[in-house]
Amino acid sequence: MTSVVLADDEALLRKALAALLTLEDGITVVAEAHDGESAVRATLRHRPDVLVIDLEMPGVDGLGAVEQIRRERPDQVVLMLTRHARPGVLRKALRLGVQGFVSKSAEPAHITSVINTLHEGRRWIDPDVSALAVVDDCPLTEREIDVLRATGDGYSAAEIAGRLHLAEGTVRNYLSHAMQKTQTRTRHEAARYAREHDWL
Repeated sequence: MTSVVLADDEALLRKALAALLTLEDGITVVAEAHDGESAVRATLRHRPDVLVIDLEMPGVDGLGAVEQIRRERPDQVVLMLTRHARPGVLRKALRLGVQGFVSKSAEPAHITSVINTLHEGRRWIDPDVSALAVVDDCPLTEREIDVLRATGDGYSAAEIAGRLHLAEGTVRNYLSHAMQKTQTRTRHEAARYAREHDWL
């Protein structure tokens, strides 16, 4: 049996998918999680073969949860569900070692098939998701993207510095460069511009 932790903040979708997955041969859902923090706790507690996690969740999102899990379980197999995969997000997920990407609109049988593929040690990226990954017109560096993402989450420059283990002056430099590249006047405008252009 392939054990799965399923994390999605949309309760109806999560429960429906959990019910459908358990009908498939060889898969057992050992825990459900409604946000990133509970996904981290459930994964570290149950140590599933595959973590199936939604990318967009309130608070700690899918990427943040995977980042935390990787510290404790560097070999955890992860399948990420996404509605709208932005190139920058895909790149970060790949750097974190996420093995699979599937559209949230996929059929449960397809998701089951991908779970089994990942459990066998292979990778899978849905074609419509991978097409987005190669579209890259983003002028921002990875660090500029990181600080803008944190800005968009409402953190101050000092808080961003603490979270990213950078000097506050360095964070301000990254924000300044990002504002120049996006031709915006404030860091919040820059974060909004980058998000609208699918760079974050």
